[in-house]
Amino acid sequence: MNIYKDSFSFEKNRKTVVTVGSFDGLHLGHLKILSRLFEISEECGCESVLFTFEPHPRLVISKDYEIKLLTTLNEKIEILSKTKLDNLVIQKFSREFSEMTSEEFIREILVERLNLSHIVVGHDHKFGRDRMGDAEKLKQLGNQYGFEVTAVEAERCNGEIVSSTKIRNALAEGDVDKANLFLGRNYSFEGIVVKGAQRGRTLGFPTANIKLDNIIKALPANGVYAVKCLINGDSLTGVMNIGLRPTFENKPEITIEVHLMNRDFGKYEKNIYGERLKVEVIKRIRKEIKFDSVDKLIEQIESDKKSALEILSKFEDKSIN
Repeated sequence: MNIYKDSFSFEKNRKTVVTVGSFDGLHLGHLKILSRLFEISEECGCESVLFTFEPHPRLVISKDYEIKLLTTLNEKIEILSKTKLDNLVIQKFSREFSEMTSEEFIREILVERLNLSHIVVGHDHKFGRDRMGDAEKLKQLGNQYGFEVTAVEAERCNGEIVSSTKIRNALAEGDVDKANLFLGRNYSFEGIVVKGAQRGRTLGFPTANIKLDNIIKALPANGVYAVKCLINGDSLTGVMNIGLRPTFENKPEITIEVHLMNRDFGKYEKNIYGERLKVEVIKRIRKEIKFDSVDKLIEQIESDKKSALEILSKFEDKSIN
């Protein structure tokens, strides 16, 4: 997969089949669009192109809109590199860029720079300052500039249309089952292991405290989760707590703590600080609650570990990567 930091550097040696969008999450709906993109590019002998934006347009246009990302740019690149995509074009999204009309965008970027032959869009896709870049507008422009248009129907799960917004909402409610179903994979995030209060160690449950790579990365609701982790190529099982640690503290900062349960954890126990940890969220066990005593907390942690091991035993053949 070729990666271009802007459309000016794109090598337009062949005609292209293009899809455009933020593709935050790269969920089942996005994968359906990409599947059609690959089919058409193979049929016509064209290069496939995904034209995306960085940062997310809402972060630029709606300053008061607090969006949480399902996939960072690096995560998008990692996921897309495992597909048949030929080219990824990353457009820096700015106020100036947002002022382009849909026709200017099609003509100046997709037709003139990317050598557009065919465009594939989602069922509700709109773009351009005038928000007129829908399927009908595209067909009109296609007749004018000589390209074809394919609109892909919405992907549905359990009768619902799959969308990034619904996945964000599901995570915010702790409904990891729904989020993972809509994504077509287990939700994950990455960060660096940092030194915490080391309270878990005194309780007999040492934890890895994680500092997120990106502070606007979406996290599941506060609570306890069964997780799988990847560190230095090793896959480990764990139980994770996201929250405010109400039994001990009353601070507004959210903490992410993972108690790793594999026997292999021993080799990391003394030197884990500074290591990169990828966390794959499998299932929510319970909400975060405040305990009356440390003994009751320890008893609950033991129960959480048993629940996590039971859940994770069903995912033995789904190794993290």
